[in-house]
Amino acid sequence: MKKLFAEFFGTFWLVFGGCGSAIFSSQIAPASTGQIGILLVGVALAFGLTVLTMAYAVGHISGGHFNPAVSFGLLAGGRFPAKDLISYVVAQCLGAIVAAGALYTILSGSGTPDFSAPGAFATNFYGDAVYFGKGYSMGAAFLAEFILTAFFLIIIMGATDKYANGKFAGIAIGLALTLIHLISIPITNTSVNPARSLSQAVFVGGNAISQLWLFWVAPILGGIAGGLIYKFLLQNNKEEELAH
Repeated sequence: MKKLFAEFFGTFWLVFGGCGSAIFSSQIAPASTGQIGILLVGVALAFGLTVLTMAYAVGHISGGHFNPAVSFGLLAGGRFPAKDLISYVVAQCLGAIVAAGALYTILSGSGTPDFSAPGAFATNFYGDAVYFGKGYSMGAAFLAEFILTAFFLIIIMGATDKYANGKFAGIAIGLALTLIHLISIPITNTSVNPARSLSQAVFVGGNAISQLWLFWVAPILGGIAGGLIYKFLLQNNKEEELAH
């Protein structure tokens, strides 16, 4: 149960901190500054910081997945037992939904939220021209989410490898998630995390629900691919080398 609570609170913090920064801070600044909040870089950094901080806070308890795609990827890479997969995913989704509920309640304190625009409430999307007047196709969104999640798993498995310097694993993983958001916020609002996508879509409905399948399928397949790539192509099995 401690592992599941760790996953619950870790995913809660990821959604509350990352999506919260996008909802409340991305376009807010004093008018005299001429700025519009923390912008893309700030939101990307916020997501990275949530994972970095919780990796050190509870990562030693549960492994610090906070993401169904990571759990699937670590299972494929031989780092996570299949018997724990469903319970981890449920805990992650519950943590994410509770966080989104808290964000919705806070946002409602300033009036009835308007979720009519694509990407509202930090939801994920494809095909809509949200940033820079550009919209990316379903295929482009799928490919971006697949590749980015695959590399996220490669980084996670490499940083936490028993031959790596584990003291800095949380930093590497947090910075990786920051980079991922810097790349893909304009494409999909960045998922690479099915629980994070589910939590926001539940409160927005509409296209956020109808497009949700992509933000489950692409990250999970990408996570599995990344786990397999690291296991069979990159992992340094020194014991096997010595045996030969």
